[in-house]
Parts: sequence; C-alpha cells; structure tokens
Amino acid sequence: VQLQASGGGLVQAGGSLRLSCAASRSIFSASDMGWYRQAPGKQRDLVADISNRGTTSYADSVKGRFTISRDNVKNTVYLQMNSLKPEDTAVYFCKGFYGKEYWGKGTQVTVSS
Repeated sequence: VQLQASGGGLVQAGGSLRLSCAASRSIFSASDMGWYRQAPGKQRDLVADISNRGTTSYADSVKGRFTISRDNVKNTVYLQMNSLKPEDTAVYFCKGFYGKEYWGKGTQVTVSS
C-alpha cells in the first residue's frame, strides 16, 4: 500500500491548509486512517484519525480547529486545518492500517507568527 501526502506549505498564523492523503488501495478496506505530525526534536504524535465507520478522534491541541474526513471513492483522506498556530509547525504524515501499518512520506507544514 502506498500513501501519498500532499498539501503542506507555508502559512501565516490564523490561516488554513488542507492536507490530502491518497492511497493506492481502497481506504474502505483500512480499519483506520490517521494523520500524525512530528516537530523537530520531538516524537511523532497522533493528530487525528478516522475509522472505516467514520468515527473520528483528535488530539486535544487541535480539537475545534482541525477536521479529518475521508472520500472512499477517491481513496483519499483529508485533514482540514483552520486557525493554524506556529506550534502546528511540523512534518505531517498519514498512516493507514490495513492489517498492519503503512506510512506515507510526510508533508511539511510551517506556520509563521
């Protein structure tokens, strides 16, 4: 399974970005799809995930600002990020669980103050 993340970039604080994660295999067959992020010198942390039933969960730091969604026809998972803060700066990775974990290459998100 290949996962391709895109949509990162440079944005000012308060701005928005939408990340996309395109999968080479049907995401409906994945029990869970998620977004993680890793800032320099820090561990990789869960940002949001969504089950194949549509159940979502979020890190406390992004609740109310980020929204994860999935398009089973396009085999793509999205992360809409609003009201971005400098502390959201990180490399963002998508992960799919198809019986085992698959990771995509990250996309850099930089939020300037």
